[in-house]
Amino acid sequence: MDKFARPLPPHPAMAYPPPWLADRREVALRFSVWTYAPLLAALMLRIASGPTADLSYVALAAYALAGRPHALRALAMSWLFSMISTGIAPDAAYAAIGRYAVLGGAALSMLVHGGLFKGSPRGGGMVLATILLGLFLVLHSYFISPMVDVSVLKAVSWAVATTTILSAWTGLTPAERDRAARELFGFLVLVLLVSLPLLVLPLGYLRNGTGFQGVLNHPQAFGPTMALLGAWAAARLLGEPRPSWSSVGLLGLCLFAVLASEARTAGFAMVLGIAISMFAAPGFSGQPIRRLLPGLRSTRLWTAFFAALLAGLVLAPLIADRVGHYITKSGRAGSGSIFEVYDRSRGRLINQMTENIIKRPLTGNGFGIASEPALMQVKRDPILGLPIGASIEKGVLPLAIIEEVGISGALLVVTWFFSLMRNAGRGGIAPFAVGLTAIILNFGEATLFSAGGLGLLLLLLLGWGGTSARPAMNARHLG
Repeated sequence: MDKFARPLPPHPAMAYPPPWLADRREVALRFSVWTYAPLLAALMLRIASGPTADLSYVALAAYALAGRPHALRALAMSWLFSMISTGIAPDAAYAAIGRYAVLGGAALSMLVHGGLFKGSPRGGGMVLATILLGLFLVLHSYFISPMVDVSVLKAVSWAVATTTILSAWTGLTPAERDRAARELFGFLVLVLLVSLPLLVLPLGYLRNGTGFQGVLNHPQAFGPTMALLGAWAAARLLGEPRPSWSSVGLLGLCLFAVLASEARTAGFAMVLGIAISMFAAPGFSGQPIRRLLPGLRSTRLWTAFFAALLAGLVLAPLIADRVGHYITKSGRAGSGSIFEVYDRSRGRLINQMTENIIKRPLTGNGFGIASEPALMQVKRDPILGLPIGASIEKGVLPLAIIEEVGISGALLVVTWFFSLMRNAGRGGIAPFAVGLTAIILNFGEATLFSAGGLGLLLLLLLGWGGTSARPAMNARHLG
């Protein structure tokens, strides 16, 4: 070849890398150890002592101001700080105020880094819909609620948290979304792995002595968390042409963790979430099942399935005994069918909600208000006297919504949920399955409108799913 010959121009595909690859290089250049070092320092503060536990929330609030990915990480850590076991970390005296500080820092971060509506038009539409729904809840609280300040507090905190989360996910580049989703997945895996050694220690059963709670403060927090992780792991198996063995093993660990927690709703939610998503996701996404679920054609997946089935047949007596203990919570919930056990557990709550719905079918009795308002315990700020916490127990989210905001308000909430899940379906099987599992979890305990506890994790995952609809050319690189 003539050494003086003019070199051929590079192929366009090499001269101009695809946007997703350029985005990944950009994210990689910005990554450093300082991305996670402040979070680790905040965790050390949370564990060290009571006074430093309060400072840990301040550290998270400051960290959230650094950008949209930082805000999502700060909110995830805020959830962990709120749900961590008291045997691992002391109670934080001002935890409720600290959670609001983190939420405020994350919301301010959205305004500083591009505004609430930065990103795709579809994601911006969900942000606007959430703002309007939040405005309705605030106005409804003002005119209907018997405890206006409590209802307004809950409506504003939920609206701010959900709007912030949706805005954060929407404003990320495709590569940043990919990385943030992987970080959240890895975060939940880490919660599982750190919890496993506690299986042989009393610390893992601190709440009631039988249900495994891991590093969290209650089996009813650990079980749903593992159900969400299990649904995500199962969806990855179904959505990959060649699933990894590590994903198979992770799904098995999640099933084991849910059973060990004795959180019955978590187990049913995970199974139903995965099963229903396999049938419903093609309709929501508009894609054929062969394209949406390539894992169904994987030899590796079917090998693992039949191996598990064979092991189940061999160990049938042991499994049946374990499932019996799971349904009855080691005998604490009594015996009987699944429906009888559910009625004993949630029947009283359902009856109270039904009575209130009959009394006020159109208006409801107030957002975030207990079925018996007189029994509510409201925590207030010692300086200004503002409400900072008012936990309630309600078992079935659909009934709870109708009871609180009436039939007309419930229709608005259902429309919002449908739009969210439609976007999740367009984003692939994983966002849809995880989002559906999060919703089904609320048929056992309504936590989705509680932005200060387990509900914050649900909102983070629903926010990821609800903003997952994306152009087809980037679909295989995300989630």
